[in-house]
Amino acid sequence: MYKCGNCGKRFQNKRRDGTFKKQLLHQYVWQRQTYADLGEKYGRSGRWIKKKLDEINRINMADTENQNHQIALFKGKAIRKTIFNKEWYFSVVDVCSVLTDSPDPGAYWRKLKQRLNEEGSEVVTFCHGLKLEAPDGKMRETDCANTEGMFRIVQSIPSPKAEPLKRWLAKVGYERMQEIENPELATKRTRLLYKLKGYSEDWIEKRMRGIAIREELTDEWQKRGAENERDYEILTAEISKATFGITPSEYKKVKGLKRHNLRDHMDDFELILTMLGERTTTEIHRTKDTKGVPRLKDDARVGGQIAGTARKQIERKIGRSVVSKNNYLKTNNTKKLKK
Repeated sequence: MYKCGNCGKRFQNKRRDGTFKKQLLHQYVWQRQTYADLGEKYGRSGRWIKKKLDEINRINMADTENQNHQIALFKGKAIRKTIFNKEWYFSVVDVCSVLTDSPDPGAYWRKLKQRLNEEGSEVVTFCHGLKLEAPDGKMRETDCANTEGMFRIVQSIPSPKAEPLKRWLAKVGYERMQEIENPELATKRTRLLYKLKGYSEDWIEKRMRGIAIREELTDEWQKRGAENERDYEILTAEISKATFGITPSEYKKVKGLKRHNLRDHMDDFELILTMLGERTTTEIHRTKDTKGVPRLKDDARVGGQIAGTARKQIERKIGRSVVSKNNYLKTNNTKKLKK
């Protein structure tokens, strides 16, 4: 952090500001430091720290690279959430932490879960094990529930914060429902975010079409027997391996990506072949009326092989591999440096 010799104002360059924000969020969420603690540490007021965290939260909410895995703030407390079956699912442990201020919310939830099971409550059936970012930065499975399930869990926890939290959950759930009922809202928002990040209109058109094709495919999977996140990962990997010769996780390593959205860093050929593999797979499912994950997996392989054949023909003609190490972050940084 720098200080102006004339006016005394403190400021940071953009790169250091980004690093600072990551550190601030980590210390607040995982180390559970208060506004006052962080203010004292960084020589700022608690109000300034709160304002900065709210700003970080708004950025996270709008980030297309992490749009399915986010951290929301309720009265200064972090609640992780993720999109599953087209609606928000919230971390039960985080909600327990908000309501109880327990030093070990994980243990609190385990005891509550056990008691609810013993009482024959159906509340626990609303929970799904979904992957969310853990304190060590890795994606780990944790119990999550949608708005309805979370309402029932909140009712089982005696807390003066219960009613405000339910209102907050209802608001977040309603905003998501608006996007589902009027997909154009979500589409316009996503287009704008890509444009602000510097993507070309031509690339955005392909990416948006790819998103629509992907949603169509996952809808078919859901109707035909895919039940959890793991099933979707297996089927997606099958298409990718047949199309590009590598799974999505291997592809991210090739491009030097970690938690970024792989498709946000694909070029035209990569996007088009991904669409071809997924659109073909969708049509095969419908034609064969496939049911069950094992058979869906066979279809996914065939759909990917068709796209894979196209990739090999393209590579023979252009004399290079379609699978590229390039990612948009590097390209964007290069453009900025040139300017």
